[in-house]
Amino acid sequence: MRTSITGLTALAIAMLASPALAQDEAADSSITISGGATVVSDYRFRGISQTDKKFAVQGTFTVAHESGFYATVWGSSVDEYVAAASDQEIDLIAGFKKDFSGTTVDIGVLYYYYPGAEEIVPGYDSDFIEPYVAVSHTFGPVGAKVSAAYAPKSNALSVGNGKADNLYIAGDLSAGIPDTGVTISGHLGHSFGPSFLTIGTEYTDWSVGASYAWKNLSFGVTYVDTNKASYNALSGKNIAKAGVFGSVGVAF
Repeated sequence: MRTSITGLTALAIAMLASPALAQDEAADSSITISGGATVVSDYRFRGISQTDKKFAVQGTFTVAHESGFYATVWGSSVDEYVAAASDQEIDLIAGFKKDFSGTTVDIGVLYYYYPGAEEIVPGYDSDFIEPYVAVSHTFGPVGAKVSAAYAPKSNALSVGNGKADNLYIAGDLSAGIPDTGVTISGHLGHSFGPSFLTIGTEYTDWSVGASYAWKNLSFGVTYVDTNKASYNALSGKNIAKAGVFGSVGVAF
């Protein structure tokens, strides 16, 4: 997701804050439906807080076909500085994921939607599209992934000089500790701009985290940082500053 500051954005993971999705699959069905809900103490997107370092509630569900095609809806509460008056982010995702001899390729497109963003500034353009591709492979107990996401030029990404685009590349590592339910993970990403998705012309973000799974519950803690500063004009907080956030999620 993006933030309308002077630059900004898995995971998300921000991506790391999302719960692992549990699959509810009927034996005679080619369709899989999965989902979950999470509470995080700070929603970080590519290293930058989307909630002014406050709590967020997130939810998701995915419908996947055995062929590899899938559709996902993911949502989170956000602070109003992210997209004018909007206090919600809704991500609409369509993609295709397939395993090739142990290597998984995931390609798709993500649409960032901020309902209510035009309430303060009529005609404010906040929504944009971001195609992505990711390649992952497991090496024994270690999982590795490289990914790239490119948002084409749009008014929503502008920093006042007409339409702007953005490229984000990232690498992720994760490893489960046998017989403990604990997974450790690391992330390194770089955003190229200038656009509302970067700080200045570009910046780097990184994080390390650990999560624990118990039945359909997950508990996580993550340290996140960037190499630049970005300030919320309303609160004065440096929303790109290093910090630790926790998460509690449930999957179904």
